[in-house]
Amino acid sequence: MPLPSRLALALVLTLFASTALAADWPRFRGEAGLGISSDDKPIPTEWNDSKNLKWKCTLPGPGLSSPIIVGDRVYVTSWTGYETGEGSSDDQKNLKRALVCVDRHNGEIVWTKSVDAVLPEDEFRGMFAENGYASHTPVCDGERIYCFFGKSGVVAFDLEGNQLWQTSVGTGLDPRGWGSASSPVLYGDLVIVTAGAESESVVALDKKTGKEVWKQEAPTLSGTWTTPVVVKVDDSRTDIVLSVPGEVWGLNPENGKLRWFCAQEGSNANSATASVVVSPGENPVAYVLASRDSDAVAVRVGGKDDVTASNVVWTNKQSSRIGTPVLYENRLYSISGGIATCLDAETGEEIYKERLRGGTGGGGGGVRGGDYSSPIIADGRIYYVSRGGDGYVIKLGDKFEQLATNRFESETGEFSATPAVSDGQLFIRSTTTLYCVGEE
Repeated sequence: MPLPSRLALALVLTLFASTALAADWPRFRGEAGLGISSDDKPIPTEWNDSKNLKWKCTLPGPGLSSPIIVGDRVYVTSWTGYETGEGSSDDQKNLKRALVCVDRHNGEIVWTKSVDAVLPEDEFRGMFAENGYASHTPVCDGERIYCFFGKSGVVAFDLEGNQLWQTSVGTGLDPRGWGSASSPVLYGDLVIVTAGAESESVVALDKKTGKEVWKQEAPTLSGTWTTPVVVKVDDSRTDIVLSVPGEVWGLNPENGKLRWFCAQEGSNANSATASVVVSPGENPVAYVLASRDSDAVAVRVGGKDDVTASNVVWTNKQSSRIGTPVLYENRLYSISGGIATCLDAETGEEIYKERLRGGTGGGGGGVRGGDYSSPIIADGRIYYVSRGGDGYVIKLGDKFEQLATNRFESETGEFSATPAVSDGQLFIRSTTTLYCVGEE
């Protein structure tokens, strides 16, 4: 990485990790939401049920949310009591959401805290069954953990599991029957939540009290499953950048008002699933890869009102579907439908597009049965887990080189969570189990 880029990345990671330990992975896609680990400890390239597996922990219920790591503990959400597998209840009255705390050293559950569901909820059938009731990754500021539980609200816990507050951000259900999945992010003293299905809104809550600070509504948010990114535009301005159906938005984090927007070409989109990726450092650029209804776009962050004509860097038809790509050394890496793609981030030109090898063929690129996880970068390599459970390791660079394909043969669940990395350990979550991979 060129020196200016390396320094910029280091400064961004330092800024966003200031309230957490250096090795923490405190939110969806880790430090600053970049999907890049700043940890310098080696991560295994190969793993299975008997190799480089430090421990595995059976979770109290299923979920698609990703693990986060804070200090010596791993936190993940699940749902319990209803449609959790063979022998479970078929009565929604028994549905609960749970925050699970696991000891990162031995995989033992330290505590589980449950929250009653606000009913009625989506029926567990059709497309909703591909998602479920625990798909939002929690976020931690080093003192509290903030969970978004859909129409059951945003809930804050301290690090010992004591519930501090619970606030509703709407009780609507997605009219498509797909459910809810956007993860909360932090800005200053605010917890910011995209409550698309619940209230067609973006909502900011006070971290200490849970009281609503601002709320901005827009009908297009009903089709938004993406997680926003907090971006420092310059020394005097920060924007919340969010991908919505057919557009990229820049919001004022102080009041939620729209500062700028950029249209995606060819857009007839009614859904947005892959989150925006933003380059670190000066003159940030936001990247959104194509969905089934709109083209990919790279747009300079900032400006006012419609910046489509002034700020667009490039457009093309490169698709990422559900998973969020990862940006590193001016290369944009994405994996969708078993295809790994590398783009030049400056031009959008394709550097390679190659099919992954050695997997079971599970998952795929569509929404139903498709891959939901996002690739991350750690120890100089790309790590990615398909929904079918194949763990791929790919070398960084302009030439595609698959280093390994891994699998836990004993696993019978699905893998939709994005892995987390901390202190030389890789944490992988399935619908049934949390795994810790590390060098033997």
